[in-house]
Amino acid sequence: MALRISRALTAQMLAEAESAPGREICGLLFGRAGEEITSIQPCANVSDRPDIAFEIDPASLIAAHKAQRSGGPVLIGWYHSHPNGRAEPSPCDRDAAFEKGRIWVIIAQGNLRAWGAIGSGAFAEVELEPAD
Repeated sequence: MALRISRALTAQMLAEAESAPGREICGLLFGRAGEEITSIQPCANVSDRPDIAFEIDPASLIAAHKAQRSGGPVLIGWYHSHPNGRAEPSPCDRDAAFEKGRIWVIIAQGNLRAWGAIGSGAFAEVELEPAD
């Protein structure tokens, strides 16, 4: 499966991660499941340890779910950075991957990779296809 994403959205996430080299940035992904990421929403990382973990601000997550129920953009997943790691799921990510089908975009060392949660803390890499 390939997931389309614009070069502008890719650049925005990479720039956001680069602007915060000592902490994990995070945000929401919107689009069409299995097809395309159409927009993103940067969110506050409210983790007690933002240098090694992320927790999306619950108010942002609740607002996104409410908007979706009212016909707004469809939440398909989230993104975050690994400032001192690799662009692949960490043990913490695996522990948090309880929603099957969600897309996790992980940014590290100037790279951006996407992963689909497939259940029980497991992921499968999803190809990102540049679209403009």
